[in-house]
Amino acid sequence: MAGRKTIAARAFASEVLNRFDPIGLRRASPRRELDYASAILNKLLSKTQEKQRATDLVFGTIRNRAAIDMVITRFTDCPIERIPAEVLNIIRIGAYELIHSPATPEYSIVSEAVENAKSLTGKKQVGFVNAALRQITRHITNRQIQLSQANMQKTLPQTTTTGCEFDTDILPDFKTSPADYLSVAFSLPKWLINDWLNEYGAESTWQICFASNRRPSIYIRPNTLKTTTQKLAEKLQQEKIDCEIIEDKMIKLKSPKDVTQLSGFAEGQFTVQDITAAQPINILNPQQSWKILDLCAAPGTKTTQLAEATGDKAEIIATDIDAERLKMVKENITRLGLKSIKVVEYEQLFQTSKPVLSEAEGIEHRKSKFTIDSIDCVLLDVPCSNTAVLAKRIETRYRITPDAVKALAKTQAELLKTAASMVKQNGKICYSTCSIQKQENQELVAEFLQENSSFVLESERLILPSAEGAVDHDGGYIAIIAGK
Repeated sequence: MAGRKTIAARAFASEVLNRFDPIGLRRASPRRELDYASAILNKLLSKTQEKQRATDLVFGTIRNRAAIDMVITRFTDCPIERIPAEVLNIIRIGAYELIHSPATPEYSIVSEAVENAKSLTGKKQVGFVNAALRQITRHITNRQIQLSQANMQKTLPQTTTTGCEFDTDILPDFKTSPADYLSVAFSLPKWLINDWLNEYGAESTWQICFASNRRPSIYIRPNTLKTTTQKLAEKLQQEKIDCEIIEDKMIKLKSPKDVTQLSGFAEGQFTVQDITAAQPINILNPQQSWKILDLCAAPGTKTTQLAEATGDKAEIIATDIDAERLKMVKENITRLGLKSIKVVEYEQLFQTSKPVLSEAEGIEHRKSKFTIDSIDCVLLDVPCSNTAVLAKRIETRYRITPDAVKALAKTQAELLKTAASMVKQNGKICYSTCSIQKQENQELVAEFLQENSSFVLESERLILPSAEGAVDHDGGYIAIIAGK
């Protein structure tokens, strides 16, 4: 960075948000990941030395954007549509910090927002930025109050136990309108909240909402072909990395870090993976004698977990409809030093032309004859709505719709049929999603089994996302489907 001017975290966050269009994402293909906030952020991250703080400001503001916009509109008496985008994003970042970063002094938040307004928008808007944030500040009575002591209609939740309290009602009544309350408080689509309330009830939906807006912890999966969980944890602790072993298999990093810079990453000693994301392979318990096809392999996290779980001795074929993302699989295989995985271009597996991306998400599959036989297991980690990983896939809340879920379920059903045509008799399909929508999970698998009597459900597990306790995690669904 020598000789190059870097910018402060708040100014950097403004630049990222100015380039991010959540409404445009709804119209675009979900696989256009260059439009995602994380892609924009990573492309620009070298501009700031405050990388972790900048990331938190960007992701936190996006996760809570609807609630923040409601506060801005309420206390500035100005609809957000009338505020220029660059000005609005400066105010959004300031409002996010006032509400969700109670340890940061108010004067610091407001004064730096004013300075950013001077440099990014010109003097004309400085007064409005200053007035807007000071108005919000005047209406905050307690920047961090215990939820058990707070008036729910006056308090925006921060964590499962704390919130930011205002001097007037800003939220609907939870008792009479739980969907309205949760939708506004957690910046989530009301139709999605209603789905969860109908399926899981009010208490579980409340916890799902907290988990969907949490700052997710980072977990790493040790590559047991090169090290052990204990040795890797000790190595990190010796280098002053605060971490702990979780469930004997994973390591939680207690303070945010750029994992690519940690000792052992370049040497392939670990992979970043959420606890729930690791469960499909754990439940599958793949064997060294198996021939396994990973049909939706990119970016390769589960593919490499398969190789590690089988001592790098199984025969694993990895493919993906997205050729560009398939390159990530190859990169991860090389970094981890794995030999049992063969990466194959998707169209090479079929005696037909390459399938095309659909408008909603995923793949429009054509009937084709598979050219590989004797597959013991197909790993099918399908494209999905991502409603179980909203804390990480922050754009999902803006682009997912009921129609998109229906389209995804159709794609998933086609993929499941394709997998069934590939696996040998008595073989297995490991079907998994990062969704908690029944339409993509239990209902879809049940319908498949009704139509395919040569398969049975060996096991099934739904994991709801959680922000509770020291071990937070995403959600997901796993079904092991076995041939008769």
